[in-house]
Amino acid sequence: MKKYFLSAIAFLFAGCSSTNYPPLETVSKVDVNRYVGKWYEIARLPFDRQANCTCTTAEYAIIDNETISVLNTCKDTADNKISKAEGKAFVVENSNNAKLKVQFFWPFKGDYWIIDLDSVNYSYALIGMPSRKYAWILSRTPQMDPELYNRAVEHLRKTGFAVERLIKSKQDDCK
Repeated sequence: MKKYFLSAIAFLFAGCSSTNYPPLETVSKVDVNRYVGKWYEIARLPFDRQANCTCTTAEYAIIDNETISVLNTCKDTADNKISKAEGKAFVVENSNNAKLKVQFFWPFKGDYWIIDLDSVNYSYALIGMPSRKYAWILSRTPQMDPELYNRAVEHLRKTGFAVERLIKSKQDDCK
């Protein structure tokens, strides 16, 4: 649990770095009521503290009009134990809910920008940081259609993420 908690802190500091990238575009609008719930991590850019994680999920729930609870969970391959990190996400004003600030440890907050989303079914989402250091491909199901996955990777590539460094997440044997 401590390791996953530390990874949440590292995530927050990563959002503070400056970049030479063009502005990162987000989706035009997110319906928070449809976005909350459980998401499975399909792939991610390397994140030191997630190195031994499999079966990674994120669960979101509404606290109030501007705040969302966050529960990140993963299974550590080193000891086969479940690690959890609890936090909150705050909607960035005038972002139509597409930009959030995530906080696992007060007072630090990191960027959580929704850069692509299945606007019809909310079945997948791409999350990125303006620094392009971290990105996640999320799905409502543990497996993602290969064609959809390839489109998600291409979207990340076109927006400046180092997709050759993507790590596919394992979602089997998660019980």
